[in-house]
Amino acid sequence: MSAGAVEKIADAVLYEGYLLYPYRSSAVKNRQRWNFGVVYPRAYSEIEGGAEPWQMATECLAVGNAESSLAVKIRCLRLVERTAGYLAQPVAELPGGAEPAFTPAQCIEIEGRTYESWQEAAECEMELPAVRFGELAERPERCEFALPATRTIDPLRDAAGMIAGLIVRTQEPLDCTVETSLERAQGDLFRIAVRIENRSVPAAAAPTREQALARSLLSAHTILRLGGGEFVSLLEPPPEFQEAAAACRNVGAWPVLAGEEGRRDTLLSSPIILYDYPQIAPESPGDLFDGAEIDEILSLRILTLTDEEKAAMRRGDDRARRILERTETLPPEHFLKLHGALRGFGAGPKEAR
Repeated sequence: MSAGAVEKIADAVLYEGYLLYPYRSSAVKNRQRWNFGVVYPRAYSEIEGGAEPWQMATECLAVGNAESSLAVKIRCLRLVERTAGYLAQPVAELPGGAEPAFTPAQCIEIEGRTYESWQEAAECEMELPAVRFGELAERPERCEFALPATRTIDPLRDAAGMIAGLIVRTQEPLDCTVETSLERAQGDLFRIAVRIENRSVPAAAAPTREQALARSLLSAHTILRLGGGEFVSLLEPPPEFQEAAAACRNVGAWPVLAGEEGRRDTLLSSPIILYDYPQIAPESPGDLFDGAEIDEILSLRILTLTDEEKAAMRRGDDRARRILERTETLPPEHFLKLHGALRGFGAGPKEAR
């Protein structure tokens, strides 16, 4: 399995629970979002008595030597606040260097199209350079990442070509630290640890959950790759490594082997429980953001939404709109594929004679 295929699995983790059926902001289940793999600012975690984590820790085992190398990639979502609003006075063009006054609203309509204020997410990756085991054993590798605040403005024009409204998207700054360390467990077996810490300072002294989320890592997970070594499954370790595997401590993370079955050079540490070598079913037409549901059932439910519900789905989120468009154009033969498939079906035991 290629690196791209591994990251396709990671993408499913990244967007698990991002938006749930019926895929619109008014649904009760979508009013509190971002429930998987959240690494909150430390200050908020301490205010909450540690109930909300500010760290994510992965510990795993690998067989290697001083020349083996480890590369680490952290992936997450960052919250994007989307605000829609009318301009106080329509203008032909936005003034340079200044933002025109506009009135934020939960929902605005311009030229028959409705725009909502809500939350989106932007993908984020933080890579640590590959480092040899020998170097890592002598000194942990510590990298600091400071992601800046962003603000983008999209003008909305009326029938006369005048800018009558705006969509403003903002991101809060995010500061985190990733530390990778290594120690010998036994013989040529090493214990690898990757710790993510959110050092962001909340915008308020006593932040709400929403304010804390704006400076959090969302759906955070870690991809580890080895050169010249092999990871050991923590789910099914060999007998000689079982004690070392039991000593691994993972916080908010679940490391499993990933990639082509049988290969042991890639590990995915996920905030949701997976098995070794997870795969995306080839029959799946695309993301539905809910791995606990059945694709066929969700797809059929989407088709039964009313026109009004579908309109709300389209305007609420671009990813939801793409789900709707894909489902409505899915050919009948693909629905037959979704109905079921047999895998790993072998012959039964021979009859006793």
